[in-house]
Amino acid sequence: MKLVRIAAVAAAVGLLAAFAGVGRPEGARSAAGAEPRAITVNGTGIVTSVPDRADFTFGVSINAKSATAALNANAAEMTKVINALKAQGIPPADIQTASISLQPRYNAAGDDIVGYTASNSVTAHLRSLAKAGAIVDAAVAAGANQVSGPSLTRTDQQALYQRALRAAIADARKRAVTIAAASHVRLGPVRMVTEGSNVPPPPVLAGRAQAPAATPVEPGTIQTEADVTVAFGIS
Repeated sequence: MKLVRIAAVAAAVGLLAAFAGVGRPEGARSAAGAEPRAITVNGTGIVTSVPDRADFTFGVSINAKSATAALNANAAEMTKVINALKAQGIPPADIQTASISLQPRYNAAGDDIVGYTASNSVTAHLRSLAKAGAIVDAAVAAGANQVSGPSLTRTDQQALYQRALRAAIADARKRAVTIAAASHVRLGPVRMVTEGSNVPPPPVLAGRAQAPAATPVEPGTIQTEADVTVAFGIS
């Protein structure tokens, strides 16, 4: 009788254990946990445009015996440069101080200060390239002895980047279609898209076109690029 009861209890425990597994997701997870089949490709979109904005930096560097004399002389010359930029139609909001520095100058042996060099520079944002050359000439005539630029951009840079993104998605799909055909699989819907950058990359000078100006400033063309990574499902 005891043997029969033990066997019955064992059978009941086994039955409960069997039913305990019903409804648990472990089995389903193990079957569905496999990564879905997909083709992952990179896509690049490039939009070419003619720049219509430019940034120039104009600076004045002056040597003097004393630090005060260097700063005072520099301030006087820099004021002339800024006034010249404003006279060319650049509003004050588009003129920004870029740097101010005062450095000692030493003799050949490097053990004695013989004077000081004061430098000051401003960045001017040009909203039209038509007068770029004339503005450069005016700044130099007013006393600027350091000029750098231009940094060429577009007013509608964000819109151009959106176009480049659409082109990048189209490029990615073309690549995926080619890979799917070569692999004898059917291309499915998009499963994932990753943008290569959240910020449009700086424009790249790609060509030249003559712009009328006293000092030649050639806008050329710039390229706005977008990169994406796209995963397509396959079957």
